[in-house]
Amino acid sequence: MPALNYKHLHYFWMVAKSGSIARASEQLHLTPQTISGQLTLFEEMQGETLFRKQGRNLELTEAGRLVLSYAEDIFALGRELEEVLHHRPTARTVQLRVGVSDAVPKTVAYQLLEPAMTLPQTLRINCREGKLELLLAELAMHKLDVVLSDSPMPVTANVRGYSHLLAESGISFFATRDLRASLSSTFPSLLDGAPFLLPGEDAALRGRLLQWLDQQQLHPKITGEFDDSALMSAFGQAGAGVFAAPTVIVDRVIRQYDVELIGQTQAIQEQFYAISVQRKLTHPAVLAISQAAQQNWVQPFSAEK
Repeated sequence: MPALNYKHLHYFWMVAKSGSIARASEQLHLTPQTISGQLTLFEEMQGETLFRKQGRNLELTEAGRLVLSYAEDIFALGRELEEVLHHRPTARTVQLRVGVSDAVPKTVAYQLLEPAMTLPQTLRINCREGKLELLLAELAMHKLDVVLSDSPMPVTANVRGYSHLLAESGISFFATRDLRASLSSTFPSLLDGAPFLLPGEDAALRGRLLQWLDQQQLHPKITGEFDDSALMSAFGQAGAGVFAAPTVIVDRVIRQYDVELIGQTQAIQEQFYAISVQRKLTHPAVLAISQAAQQNWVQPFSAEK
């Protein structure tokens, strides 16, 4: 098989990012005919069709999307090399490629990742958010160093990996001032019949929350279900319903979304994991995240309120 032609790969990358040969030719200062010919040659050498026409634009094929994902990493590393040579740091930049399950609250993700920013080396974080199964597939292909999830790796996952418990937290409930004023009883009874925003089916919290509500004989009115925790919180901020979040971020939720804390429980525990392909964590940034989480994530209360 012939060696990969990186000039051809760069042309492909520019066309894929711009969406058309014409726009790529303007950026590269080459004629469209030149780029078109080089792309054709690149496809022939790889034995794959990488683009299909979609109106006036080009659309990536499945093989094209795969090539693009590798091209992004290759040229990102190239840019990093240029920066390192230009600035001549004393130590090589540490790159952390982390996948964040969309069920993990954004504030929790930041709080977990924050200790990595204190490393003595220069750190560059590349965060990707999505469904856990898709992130695990990227982890298996070594395109991610670690995945942050609200659940351990599913036993049905066709990926060899290891789950490392980082932290766990009780659950707090929030509502706008107007919504709280309309709920006459005390917590947790005030949840009965109250408009309620429920995490999506992929969230581990969903099952625990529904089980707890059933045990408490509470029947809130489900007004929305959300795969993305930030979107759920935004709806909660607008007064669409009561919503739940980990107690470890209660102060940040109150400040960010201008809502009130209406109750807390330790009976529901939300857990957060780092999933890696290694049984023992070795990446310096991931180690910093794990060690800080185990040392600092202490439950702020011990009884239901």
